Amino acid sequence: MKKIVTILVFISQTLFAQQHPIAFATKPELKAVFNDLHSNSLLNVSFKRIKDEVDPFLSKNIDVPFPKDAAGGYTHDQHKSNYLLMYNAGLLYQITSEKKYADLVKSIFLKYAALNPTLKNHPQATSSSPGRLFWQALNDANWLVYAGMAFDCIHDYLSVSERKQIADGAFKPLVEYFTKDQKNWFNLIHNHAVWACAGVGIVGIATDNEDYLKMALYGTEKNGKAGFIAQLNGLFSPDGFYHEGPYYTRYALLPFYLFANAIQQVKPSLGIFQYRDKILKKALDVALNQTNLTGEFYSYNDALKDKTYISNEVVVAIDIAWQAYGFDSSYLAIAKAQNRVILNKGGADISKKIIALKNVLTYQYHSAEYTDGEKGDFGGVSVLRNGKYNELASLIFKYTSHGLSHGHYDKLNIQFYDKGNEILQDYGAVRYINIEHKWGGRYLPETNSYAQQTIAHNTITVDETSHYNGKENIAELNHPNKLFGHIGNGSLQVASAFDDKAYSNVKLFRTEYLMKLPGTDKTLLVDIFKTYADSIHQYDLPFNYLGTLMKTNFKYTSCNTSLTTLGAKNGYQHLWKEAFANHVDPFTQFTFLNNKTFYTISSLTDDAVDVFFTRIGANDPNFNLRRDPSYILRSFGKNKTFINAIEVHGNFSPVTEIANNSVASLMSMVKLQDDEDYTAVEINLDDKKLYIIQCNKNFDSSTMHEFSNGQFHAKWNGPYYVEYNQQQLK
Repeated sequence: MKKIVTILVFISQTLFAQQHPIAFATKPELKAVFNDLHSNSLLNVSFKRIKDEVDPFLSKNIDVPFPKDAAGGYTHDQHKSNYLLMYNAGLLYQITSEKKYADLVKSIFLKYAALNPTLKNHPQATSSSPGRLFWQALNDANWLVYAGMAFDCIHDYLSVSERKQIADGAFKPLVEYFTKDQKNWFNLIHNHAVWACAGVGIVGIATDNEDYLKMALYGTEKNGKAGFIAQLNGLFSPDGFYHEGPYYTRYALLPFYLFANAIQQVKPSLGIFQYRDKILKKALDVALNQTNLTGEFYSYNDALKDKTYISNEVVVAIDIAWQAYGFDSSYLAIAKAQNRVILNKGGADISKKIIALKNVLTYQYHSAEYTDGEKGDFGGVSVLRNGKYNELASLIFKYTSHGLSHGHYDKLNIQFYDKGNEILQDYGAVRYINIEHKWGGRYLPETNSYAQQTIAHNTITVDETSHYNGKENIAELNHPNKLFGHIGNGSLQVASAFDDKAYSNVKLFRTEYLMKLPGTDKTLLVDIFKTYADSIHQYDLPFNYLGTLMKTNFKYTSCNTSLTTLGAKNGYQHLWKEAFANHVDPFTQFTFLNNKTFYTISSLTDDAVDVFFTRIGANDPNFNLRRDPSYILRSFGKNKTFINAIEVHGNFSPVTEIANNSVASLMSMVKLQDDEDYTAVEINLDDKKLYIIQCNKNFDSSTMHEFSNGQFHAKWNGPYYVEYNQQQLK
């Protein structure tokens, strides 16, 4: 708080005295971009892409329609196209000095100056923060960000009266709507408010309105409890992990970086890029490391799977970060994949580096543990990896806080990726963004009724009831706790966490062991999931796999002629029961094929289990949900232990029609001990043995432990011991 007070005093004593443009880049910087065009091919390609998009509109009368459509409709898309057109044309004016581009921007602005004062809440608004130009205020904030930068680019081209006409007509109605009518929304610690503050702040800089800038930085009351600085504090952990997850980090990076860049230009003494130990750089780095080999952001919480690091938001963030923080080879690898840059100094510099590359750069993924919460004390997420390049295997173990309004009820959830393929999935969100046919591009009702519910995730659901009973206000107050873990470059990675709040009467304890077995190229994941309760409960552990069933070691009954749902609520109503097996032997195996690789899930439970093969799609008359499968283990009892091993093995070539190593090497699992002190398991892999011994109550890394059962003996320090083929794994 001391930093914030100091900044407040400085801002309050400072008046604007600036040359335009300054919100996105300065005139000398943009002239340097122009001078580099002929010698910098990637920069030139990026310039021509924008020019080719803008030039066809120079001779057209641009429509600025009265708003009526939800996302994906004509008026929505037209206003979005307009703000991008204004921004790009403004840049072209500054880079080329050709007045035709400034005239285009001015003509559109004058239409908005006439339209915006007449607007009330959008007719398609459905949220508590309705928009004026768009169905939600968030999109109006997007408009302000880009329109503010566009105005800044033509500021000196406009007459004094034209500046006032646009500032009062186009900007003032939206700024006042945000900061007065919607001030509670504007003052939130949330990605929507990041956009709102960035929009109001950039407009303030562009129109020389310091009051707007103060509200953007410190909230409508200008006391630092809200606004951009508060969001830098409240939305990120000290590691740079963003509460809502990597998909929404991607979305928030753009306003964070664009506004920070504008602040740096106009108030460099604030040191915004150094704030909180370079929190914006950390945020970008953490987001990039939470992507798949193919660039998609991990899909936990409300996420759409198609968003990758070639998205415009990441292009902007990388190029501004390059300018703010300097050379970073990881950024260079991503920028090479993006194959475009923004038209600023960072974009020009990074494109020169890419052109000069003599070797192909590949983004280097690494294992990491990230804390959640402003102080890093609200759980976290572990990203465990082994293998390199296209052979990379990644496990995401999620024990974070809820994730604000975009969070899911999935404590101790896991996802698994292999060779760039999603193997055990998190559904993400049910949304067809900006497709009008699907409820105006909004989040669909099935996001709440299925995708957010616990059964849609790879974690235990108790008594067919979601974590925290599906109550966001309760979930927001609680989080699991990490117990122990190991991140390194060896053959073993470990992460363990405990939750006693998701259910009032059941405690959950889960540990992940990701291994690359020595002497082999085999990836093996061992998952130990324990429950503690005083009474009998139903425990459902799903594996939401992607692939085709190959074989099982048990017989099951297919529901060939009649389908019923697995349950009536909390997501169960959306699951068709396609096959089942009752009272199956405690050791079960299920093999499936995903993109030419075989995967076997071997499970050991305390006693016989029921097994269900399900498919999403029940009670979905509008076909909003994907028809993905799930494999569910059901057990009844008080204290239960599920020991699961996920083995990656073999491959199938459709060209040669040969399947290699299609049978798992895991032959059996034997529980050696399972009590309040230890869980010990022997796993037989062909002719070799894997032993895992886990402490269940003493997690101190220096404590000495000893285990012996007559045939196997081990002595070690710390909360776990893993041995394969008579060699301790570390």
